[in-house]
Parts: sequence; C-alpha cells; structure tokens
Amino acid sequence: MDRDNQLVLTGVLIERDALRHTPAGIPVLDFRIAHASTQIEAAVPRQVELELACVAVQERAKLLAGAPLGAALRLSGFLAPKSRSSKQLVLHVQSIEFKEGADHGHDI
Repeated sequence: MDRDNQLVLTGVLIERDALRHTPAGIPVLDFRIAHASTQIEAAVPRQVELELACVAVQERAKLLAGAPLGAALRLSGFLAPKSRSSKQLVLHVQSIEFKEGADHGHDI
C-alpha cells in the first residue's frame, strides 16, 4: 500500500472554532481556509477556488487560535476523513507558515 498522503496549500483563514481540548488535555482547533489560484491543466489556465476544513493540534492549534481571520497561510499536512463513517475530507495540519503580518515567516 502506498503511504504518500501529503498536501501543501496556501490560503486565507476564513473561519475558526473555539480552541477545545481532548479528554487527555491536548488542544485542538477546527478551522477553514479559502484558496484561490490559477492552475494549468492540459495547457489551459484554470481558475481554482475552494474552501477546505482543517484541524490543528497542540502548538499549531494554539498559534492559529490567536491568528486573525484573513491571515494568509501556507499549510502542509495530510488528508483524512472527518470521521470513520464520513467521506468528507479534512486537512490535518502538520506545518504552518504565516505569509503576511506580524507573524510573517513564522513556521511551526
């Protein structure tokens, strides 16, 4: 079985739930980003606009909990179903880079 499951996406923070904690005390943050870009497909430019559900844990969750809506981000992580019975995908964030503002260039 192939183990590759890695996604890198830039976008803007558009929605953020309240920071919560698991029963084990691990901070978790659910949020959404909006992405817009032009991609080339079959030698033709294609406009891509999407929103993606994301989840961050531990230090990444705390960092994003304090980020302003509208913050430009570069996220990397892996895709997984929202739950065992769901087909809806969620990006589980493993790395965050703030692209603008006070946290410019900050990686975690």
